[in-house]
Parts: sequence; structure tokens; C-alpha cells
Amino acid sequence: MMETVHIREGHIGDVEAIFSLVEELGVYEKAGHEIDTSPAQLEKDGFGPNPLFNTYVAVTPGREIVGVAIFYIGYSTWKGKQLYLDDLVVTEAYRRKGVGQQLLDKLISHAQAHGVCQMRWHVLNWNEPA
Repeated sequence: MMETVHIREGHIGDVEAIFSLVEELGVYEKAGHEIDTSPAQLEKDGFGPNPLFNTYVAVTPGREIVGVAIFYIGYSTWKGKQLYLDDLVVTEAYRRKGVGQQLLDKLISHAQAHGVCQMRWHVLNWNEPA
């Protein structure tokens, strides 16, 4: 069943929700203790004057952020511009409802609009759903 969410660019007011999803991913991957960033660091690095990454968030009609894609544009000397997806996280209650696919579709559109030749994403080998 497809869940009704709106995908939009993340903004500075979303930092706490984004960080909460990052923490949820850390727990899911059994590596929560390895997270060294903070909401303040995400705010500075993603929403400051020279952002190092971009975000898309999945928002419910009730305005709850239930998913995030964190990505940046990189460069391959052989292929050119590439989009690297660092994290795609959907909160547990919204998994298997099409939210992740909607985020991926938005990334594909972004890549096409920005002349990106490839997208890259790595997942842990035991993470079958991803």
C-alpha cells in the first residue's frame, strides 16, 4: 500500500527530525554508538552558507517527517558528475509503504535535472530490504 507523503527539499527547521532519523538508522544498523555528529553539526554542514550535502524529506499530511534522503554531488574523472546517496532512512512505522521509493524517485529526478551521469549508494550486505 502506497503511503501518502509529500517529498520536498529539507530546510533548517527540519534538522531535529533529520537527526532523529539518522539516530534511528544507527540503531537499525547496530551502530548508534558510532554517530559523532549532532543537530548543530548537521545544521552547519547542510544548511549553512556552503552546504556540504542536500536533503529531501518525506512529510505526512500531518506535517510529520517520516523519511529523509541525504546526498551530495560528487565527481568522477572518468564519468563526470555523480549523485552519492549517503543515507536513505524511513521511520519504522512507514517502511514498506512506498516512502523510500518516492524518495528515490525524487533523487532520480534531481539527478536528471542536474546532468548527473550516475547515482551511487552503498548498503550493508545484511540489509536485505535496502
